[in-house]
Amino acid sequence: MSDKNYSFFGAVERSFDKAAKFTKWDSGLLNQIRQCNSVLQLRFPIKRDNGEIEVIEAYRVQHSHHKTPCKGGIRFAAEVNQDEVMALAALMTYKCTIVNVPFGGGKGGIKIDPKKYSVGELERITRRYTSELIKKNFIGPGIDVPAPDYGTGEREMSWVLDTYVSMRPGEVDAAGCVTGKPITQGGVRGRREATGLGVFYGTREVCNIPDIMSKLGLSIGIENKRVIVQGLGNVGYWAAHFFQHAGAKVIALAEYEGAIFDEYGLDIEAVFQHRKKTGSILNFPGAKDIKNSNEALELECDILIPAALENVINGENAPRIKAKIIGEGANGPLTPEADDYFAKNGTIVIPDMYLNAGGVTVSYFEWLKNLSHVRYGRMEKRFTENVNSSILNQIEELTGKKSNAQARELIMHGPDEVALVYSGLEETMINATHEIMKVWKENPAIPDMRTAAYVVAINKVATIYAELGIFP
Repeated sequence: MSDKNYSFFGAVERSFDKAAKFTKWDSGLLNQIRQCNSVLQLRFPIKRDNGEIEVIEAYRVQHSHHKTPCKGGIRFAAEVNQDEVMALAALMTYKCTIVNVPFGGGKGGIKIDPKKYSVGELERITRRYTSELIKKNFIGPGIDVPAPDYGTGEREMSWVLDTYVSMRPGEVDAAGCVTGKPITQGGVRGRREATGLGVFYGTREVCNIPDIMSKLGLSIGIENKRVIVQGLGNVGYWAAHFFQHAGAKVIALAEYEGAIFDEYGLDIEAVFQHRKKTGSILNFPGAKDIKNSNEALELECDILIPAALENVINGENAPRIKAKIIGEGANGPLTPEADDYFAKNGTIVIPDMYLNAGGVTVSYFEWLKNLSHVRYGRMEKRFTENVNSSILNQIEELTGKKSNAQARELIMHGPDEVALVYSGLEETMINATHEIMKVWKENPAIPDMRTAAYVVAINKVATIYAELGIFP
């Protein structure tokens, strides 16, 4: 459902301009913030397995240098173009700013359909792309730090790291040149599920705000909420997993091959395994098939999580969406026309620019781990367990009551890496939610949560420029 004349970067600029009216900053400074600072277009040849030479089109965009390094994923997709990469880089700037992660926004893209290339070909493409970034000074722990995105994962990031290390021998912080790596190569536990977990934490926090829930006619909390998730990739799968685990009912899942529906709630892990086995979510036992996956977005539900690609909810289908809360798991799934409709309609749209910031937040934790060269929890885990054990023993001695084994284990448990990562992410998403809501509440003229989020981001970036004395 994509419009050929639709500009993703144009949509981001429109949202920016809508929010800029609610700030006090000079138009020149606002123009500096909204523009992309550096755009790198690449064309390079690779040899296919059959001996043919193919020229690959690729991009890396650094949107803002108000903080360095820049940060943003690399996506592999046939639809990659400069406009899309610029838009995603801009969103990364605002996203990092909102969740107080000290990076400028960046993004990379390679215009290929990864399903049409062998593992060897993908490796050659990734390594050549990395070497081009190194030559142009567009990658490095203090310059620009890529991460996985649509179509890439830990494997590709390990190729990026290995290429960087081979071309920058002896650089002590080299592991910090890329995040989303395997644990064995300096990755951090919890990174894989981070974006989906962040979507869950952010949505849960909105559902815990009494006046918002009252306006929507919903009960406070996540439990028993009917949830629909579009996309069973990394973000959609983990978001659905955490919603189900918290007591929500995931009543429908949509993928490109179709959708499935069960009013009593789907077992996410069972659906995932079914798709792994059959290649499709359709024909899942006990669920009803919906051939056109877009129809699943229009079913009755409390929370809709579009976690696939951009521009899936627009001016045409927005009036048919019945969800009371839309949490943007993907980047840019709603167009500005859809935003306008939902703002008038009273539907709460939790914007991508902070809701899917779980990935970059945990990437930040990974980057810090790489620079400090020590695993989270290594220094304090045993110490905390010993102190907690001592306190518990004292309490048991004084009261004469013994704790049961489960309670004892919970109290004594010292934090390991994944527990600290989850805790840091939860804190980040809760704080960001309340910061945005505060701005929205203080200015009733702000039409929606997205505009409030942009106001937060613009004010923070502009303040940094002003404090540096770059702009008055």
